[in-house]
Amino acid sequence: MIKIIVLGIAGLIILLLFVALMMKKEYTISAETVIDRPRSEVFEFVSHLKNQEYYSKWVMADPNVKMDYRGVDGTVGFVAAWESEQKNVGVGEQEITKIMDGEGYEVEIRFEKPFKGVNQAITRIDSVGANQSKVTNTFHTRTPFPMNLMIPFIKSMLKKDMAQNMNNLKQVLEN
Repeated sequence: MIKIIVLGIAGLIILLLFVALMMKKEYTISAETVIDRPRSEVFEFVSHLKNQEYYSKWVMADPNVKMDYRGVDGTVGFVAAWESEQKNVGVGEQEITKIMDGEGYEVEIRFEKPFKGVNQAITRIDSVGANQSKVTNTFHTRTPFPMNLMIPFIKSMLKKDMAQNMNNLKQVLEN
């Protein structure tokens, strides 16, 4: 009986590893919202990483998070670093790597805890009317084998959190 259980567990592990081997290791997630503000105002707000304290679910998740800023906010090279005892916030930093004047910016996000990783994110602002802007946030990452087996769960969680960030941003800028 124990031999059958051990063989069953081993078979399940082999099957999961095979599935992980066949799965993609890279993925991209996007969330967007339309804000009743001109593109220039929206760009000015979102291109300053310090303002994420007002709308980012992850920054607001821990009221005791320690934030550290280096450089000139809203410019290439600016770094916003965080440290939290809460696992859902963790330790890491993001650095502005590119500014598309009036249109958006790119960041590299470097996580240290609870997991190490380097990801890219792009925030883009498009005019959809004289006083309306569409903000699109796109997150791109790579998850190594065999952790890529978790991608469907991670994507679902991140998509929900990113949508919340967009809703928060809309409320902050429209009120």
